[in-house]
Amino acid sequence: MRKISFVIPCYGSEHTIEHVVSGIEQIVRKEDDYEVILVNDCSPDNVWEVIQMLCKRNPKVKGICLSKNFGQHAALLAGYKQCDGDLIVSLDDDGQTPVDEVYRLIDVAAAGADVAMAYYPNKMHNKFRNIGSKINQIMAVQLVGMPKDIINTSYFCMHRFVVKEMLRYTNAYPYIPGLICRTTKNIKNVAIDHKERESGHSGYTLGKLLGLWFNGFTAFSIKPLRVATAAGCICAIAGFVFGFVTIIRKFINPNMMLGWSSLVALIVFIGGMIMLMLGLIGEYIGRIYICMNNSPQYVIKEKLNAEDGKAENNS
Repeated sequence: MRKISFVIPCYGSEHTIEHVVSGIEQIVRKEDDYEVILVNDCSPDNVWEVIQMLCKRNPKVKGICLSKNFGQHAALLAGYKQCDGDLIVSLDDDGQTPVDEVYRLIDVAAAGADVAMAYYPNKMHNKFRNIGSKINQIMAVQLVGMPKDIINTSYFCMHRFVVKEMLRYTNAYPYIPGLICRTTKNIKNVAIDHKERESGHSGYTLGKLLGLWFNGFTAFSIKPLRVATAAGCICAIAGFVFGFVTIIRKFINPNMMLGWSSLVALIVFIGGMIMLMLGLIGEYIGRIYICMNNSPQYVIKEKLNAEDGKAENNS
């Protein structure tokens, strides 16, 4: 009998998570065993009380409470650490990722895909989230090596060996698409109907989305540094050409007045580029410093029906 682990990070979902778990309990086939790992990412509502109730009602439901808000990707890793299924399914807590279609992902993964990832022909997110998703998709393709024909979403099923490899990453600032792509390129998309959000609103603010994007391109790619190097070369060449043209024009017309405005504009432009590049380098160095200090990905405050180190001790 195979076992399926459902890992759900919870934030602001006290009114929806019970419905999501009930859907899992109803949809799992009789020939499959299952477990549900609910990770409370220090939600400001009463979601932890709901998780406690679900854990008492069903021993297959496991609860993890983080000490502060570490973000969705860190919460997922905390859940992966506790699961011991042959297949691991990640889904959202708001009911927009339809549980009743989960076997479409599971069957594709069982048929040979290392990761079966949902994509939504018609997204039900608001405009802000849709823009954020598009930027996240571009970043996943250009910076962390996601195949161009694969749409990146938070609803996916993967084999256990993928999770074990992901858990080898112990540094701060985890980014799930980057961890998946450094493990495998055998990823398949499955069309899934996206549902309307049942209650509440998305926990992703502009600041959190920017932090997520920074995690992706600073932890799993050096392409921004290469872009900075290329921009520096372009500025250097442009400066040389500008200086050469200015000298030629002065020889041709000795009475030509040198333009102070253009000189100031050039200084401001080059100075801005230098500060931008120094800031980017500083961001990398700062994150290296934090990782060297062994800053934790997450801190678990309380657990229910869960044991330590399952993912490491099972093959």
